[in-house]
Amino acid sequence: IQATEPELFKCPFVALTNHGRASFGGEEVAALRAYLQKGGFLWADDAWGSRSWDHWLAELRKVLPAAAYPLVELPINHGIFHTLFDAQRIPQIPNIGFYRGTGQTSEQWEDSATAHAYALLDSHGRIVVLTTHNTDFGDAYERESDDPEFFYKFSVEGYAVGINILLYAMTH
Repeated sequence: IQATEPELFKCPFVALTNHGRASFGGEEVAALRAYLQKGGFLWADDAWGSRSWDHWLAELRKVLPAAAYPLVELPINHGIFHTLFDAQRIPQIPNIGFYRGTGQTSEQWEDSATAHAYALLDSHGRIVVLTTHNTDFGDAYERESDDPEFFYKFSVEGYAVGINILLYAMTH
């Protein structure tokens, strides 16, 4: 769905992937701001490293200014990670091809060594935007049948966190 489509306002939850390359024009900024201020929830996932983070934060701040929407790093004990399953960490889930080729999880090496979960909060403390950075939950979902080792190493934990996020977004 495009941010400027009226159907956006029928979606209580939207996901954006590869947020390190997102680019919002004026109409998209206005539509996303209205959507989020009316109770929508955006989960941005699958971008790696400081360059992607800096770009994403600049785009995000076009939509929701820092003065009104503080950015916080969510600790693992935050309720969003325990809605149904008790997550123990923010898993770093790599692209399956990268993992098969290197056996590593950090796609930008030292520049993405740790997975993070950040949130923008409204004036009531509600999460309006969740950004998981230096990880790719989408690969946990879309690659589950490609490789049993990959599935057991990443998908089980990825599904648990993703289900928690979805349930939290739909109930808060």
